[in-house]
Amino acid sequence: MAVPVTENPFAILTLVAAPAVFTNASSVLALGTSNRLARVVDRTRQLSQMLQAAPPSDISSKQTWVLHLERQEKRAILLVRAMSFFYSAVGAFAAASLVSLLGASLVGIRYNLPFEVVVVVSLVVGTVGIVGLSIGCALLVKETHLALLNHAEEARQAKGWAEGRPQ
Repeated sequence: MAVPVTENPFAILTLVAAPAVFTNASSVLALGTSNRLARVVDRTRQLSQMLQAAPPSDISSKQTWVLHLERQEKRAILLVRAMSFFYSAVGAFAAASLVSLLGASLVGIRYNLPFEVVVVVSLVVGTVGIVGLSIGCALLVKETHLALLNHAEEARQAKGWAEGRPQ
């Protein structure tokens, strides 16, 4: 038997706590992702300038920079998609919090149908948030992999230059 909210005032806080924590997590991930996107944009501009300034005879460096630019484009696409999922998750978790509050207010009523509908809606919206959060994180892992590929190639190229053998 469900305990009416009037008998347990902390029931509402319990219902809202999980979506609120997930909302915060999604917001932090969205903020971090937007910072990563800004770094990708800055690096893309830098690579474009390096490519334009390179002498025509430096074909291997140009090929490397073109490859890096292509990866930067892929990274930007992944980051924008991840941000979309994170923002969707923020909205879903905020909706889940609101629906949970509505459900808490319906616990004590005589009819179960409205409460059951609210529970199902809350579960669906919360699931949408979790899925968005998970997919966004998976996209960030892919983007990080591309960033590390660029980093490894640039480090290898810099070591070659330092040793007097450009790659």
